[in-house]
Amino acid sequence: MKTKGKLVVLGSINADHILNLEHFPTPGETVTGQEYQVAFGGKGANQAVAAGRSGADIAFIACVGDDDTGSRVSKQLASDNIDTSPISTIKDAATGVALIFVNSAGENVIGIHAGANAALTPTLVAEQNKKIAEASALLMQLESPLESVLAAAKIAHQNQTKVVLNPAPACELSDEMLALVDMITPNETEAEKLTGVRVENDDDAAVAAQALHAKGIETVIITLGSRGVWLSENGKGQRVPGFKVKAVDTIAAGDTFNGALVTALLEDKPMNEAIRFAHAAAAIAVTRKGAQPSVPWRHEIDEFLQQQG
Repeated sequence: MKTKGKLVVLGSINADHILNLEHFPTPGETVTGQEYQVAFGGKGANQAVAAGRSGADIAFIACVGDDDTGSRVSKQLASDNIDTSPISTIKDAATGVALIFVNSAGENVIGIHAGANAALTPTLVAEQNKKIAEASALLMQLESPLESVLAAAKIAHQNQTKVVLNPAPACELSDEMLALVDMITPNETEAEKLTGVRVENDDDAAVAAQALHAKGIETVIITLGSRGVWLSENGKGQRVPGFKVKAVDTIAAGDTFNGALVTALLEDKPMNEAIRFAHAAAAIAVTRKGAQPSVPWRHEIDEFLQQQG
């Protein structure tokens, strides 16, 4: 039995170690940072938190290590309105880690150790068959093993659960995988990786979107940073601009966009309105530091949109 509006997110959980620097170090250079924080991140967890805080009925399939970080993360996620029962604790594994440098322009470079995220096997996915089958949508990224992402997409597809894929970090995907996706949300780099089309303007975005439609994907949303997104549905495209704000750091901006977007769509908002809602959530997130600490709650998004008139 489908539960209307229910979302399942499958993905990664990391502890983010974030260092703010004036500029990124070049090889062999040591740079002294201004500020250091440890915050919870991981694309899967960020998107789950964005969905939970913006009002979705959401369950999260993921893995943590049997360490202090793992238990702290699980507690935190539960407080963000997320059903954490599908999170597995992996014996003798460490919770995933991301080492992040942020420069004065708010840009970031990231290195990741998968840790327990690598243990999210197709077997663990199969155990969550019922959760995926009963949901209206399944949202995934690519920080989990690809065979598990594929396994989950197959379960969703067989049960008419909408498959939403944020193909990040960028990697090549099989046509088999892409054919199972209903909606894809790459950035310019990821779109190029999947289609071979370099996205530098709206025309390029339209060409890349057509290439993804040709692989069987109905809705393509290419995120263009401060320029907003290119939305293409059944071959018809348009750019939907974002909101102008002063960015402090862009960590989790895309994740916040994805989580909020799917939440709005599950509330039956029309696509343009759902994108505006997601733009608002991401705009608030970039004005704050860190991944999950920057993700806004529903009342903040609604207030932001009211102020835009």
